[in-house]
Amino acid sequence: MLPAVALTRARAQVPIRRIFSSLRPRPAAANQVHTQVDLGGDDAATRSGGSGQASEGTFVDFDHPREAYRSKDSLEILRSLVVLKMCSYDFLVDKNQEVMDFGKKVLGQKAFDQLMKMTFYGQFVAGEDHKAIRPLIQKNLAFGVGSVLDYSVEEDISSQGEAQQKTMRSSASGQQRGGKVLLSSSGNDCNEEFGGSNTYFYADESKCDQHMETFIKCIQASGGSSIDGFSAIKMTALGRPQLLLQYSEILVKWRRFFSFLASKQGQDGFDILEQKLDLRQLQEFLNRLGEKDYYSVFAGRKKEPSGTIDLIDWNSLLDDRTNLSEILVVPNVKLGKLEPLLKDFSAEEEGQMKRILQRMDVLAKHALENGVRLMVDAEQTYMQPAISRLTLEMQRIYNKDKPVIFNTYQCYLKEAYDNVTLDVEVSRREGWHFAAKLVRGAYMHQERQRASEFGYEDPINPDYESTNTMYHRCLDSVLDEIALHRNANVMVATHNENTVKHTLMRMNELALLPRENKIFFGQLLGMCDQISFPLGQAGFPVYKYVPYGPVNEVMPYLTRRAQENRGFMKGAQKERELLWKELKRRIASRELLYRPLY
Repeated sequence: MLPAVALTRARAQVPIRRIFSSLRPRPAAANQVHTQVDLGGDDAATRSGGSGQASEGTFVDFDHPREAYRSKDSLEILRSLVVLKMCSYDFLVDKNQEVMDFGKKVLGQKAFDQLMKMTFYGQFVAGEDHKAIRPLIQKNLAFGVGSVLDYSVEEDISSQGEAQQKTMRSSASGQQRGGKVLLSSSGNDCNEEFGGSNTYFYADESKCDQHMETFIKCIQASGGSSIDGFSAIKMTALGRPQLLLQYSEILVKWRRFFSFLASKQGQDGFDILEQKLDLRQLQEFLNRLGEKDYYSVFAGRKKEPSGTIDLIDWNSLLDDRTNLSEILVVPNVKLGKLEPLLKDFSAEEEGQMKRILQRMDVLAKHALENGVRLMVDAEQTYMQPAISRLTLEMQRIYNKDKPVIFNTYQCYLKEAYDNVTLDVEVSRREGWHFAAKLVRGAYMHQERQRASEFGYEDPINPDYESTNTMYHRCLDSVLDEIALHRNANVMVATHNENTVKHTLMRMNELALLPRENKIFFGQLLGMCDQISFPLGQAGFPVYKYVPYGPVNEVMPYLTRRAQENRGFMKGAQKERELLWKELKRRIASRELLYRPLY
């Protein structure tokens, strides 16, 4: 790790040039740059001539370093070069915890914290609390870039024993379809997700209330600017992660039971919204198993009984699980019969679930009062079904008049497009604003390894190219929905320049204007300023994801970000080239002491 260098005119000659020579990126061949942002056949960069184009003839130049880094002083540019280069080394990424532990022993906690603030923490984190981050928020705002504030609280299963117990129970709850046992995607070793780097654990409900209060301060800090703010929240900070794991299992089993019944009616392979169960055939099948009357339940719930139900109708039974729990059943492969879906969901756990929603309700009301949108982060895949379901419950309430609650969709999942299209259809039927953040996701290799180890179906797309294809499929679907009904919203959260160009091109094709505030762009703080700031200065709604928190508590967040963005960091050749070009320009023009004016 290289500490920050005090840049002065008196010292800006030979010593600094020696440092720069080790940081200078090697010129990349054209095909290497193209491969970095290849979209699997969708060459948006070629069609756009190297610049993004949007409606009203607006062009966005992503190759102009002087404009891209106007908001940075020279020390910040140097720090970016050092940190991005170091993040490209696999050894430092893989062994970062050991390196940090060694640094603490050698330097002591106070000196180590200061070193982190001068390097990695300073690059990717805005400050320690909601007051310390205000200068950075105001500076970015002056250049047209808003903020998604994220107090970096991360939760996971609260103990290894609890995780192992849950894994054993999950592994015994496979479901039969087509002669194969399908295990719940939550059947895995839950404590390995961050390699032991978690900081926060569930203690009790009062701790969740403290997290809620922290999020309220975050919401208040996000409000009051000329650009509508966003505030990121994590569902696992508002309730017991084990409960979300358990509820996710219920949702996965219930959805797979529908797919099993659809296959029995010859609809295997249909698109998710095309699968429809004939109620009479369903009842005949369940009668043979001695089950109760599904037909009358669904016929009484549908305003215009058609004799069939789709997955949205099927999922609606879970909304009334208190009154209908006796008919919520799923196959037990081991016992060869149907059994109650909610048998292990106690009254206390039901109460904990309600308290999560109550905390969400408090946060949503504060967001409305402060003119802020809430971004519910995606988390570990084995808890994500519950997180998405609870988020949808809040969207039904608060997104009726405008988009307040945004859900996050991870496009590295095979089910990402199905999840997006299902939720869009639910929003259409119920008349509220669909709002999504699209990300590619993380943990691809870990999830695939875990699926192989525990014998359940791999939930991840086979490779990065197919994830890109999935991302664009989901994105195009939401953009089409916006163009047709103007009732959907999306944040294109990506560091892929070609994806941004593709979005601008589609906006132009669909006559979607930046000022409508239906399509947002988002990048992480400390990364891809050459995308964020040109977009902001061209009038597009663009946001930096701004984490904050005490140094020792945010380091696990930095560890995770380094690991999940490993591929991008190694391939961030263009960003380092632009940074280096701007630094050389300032040296040549004697602007080394440049300070941004705002």
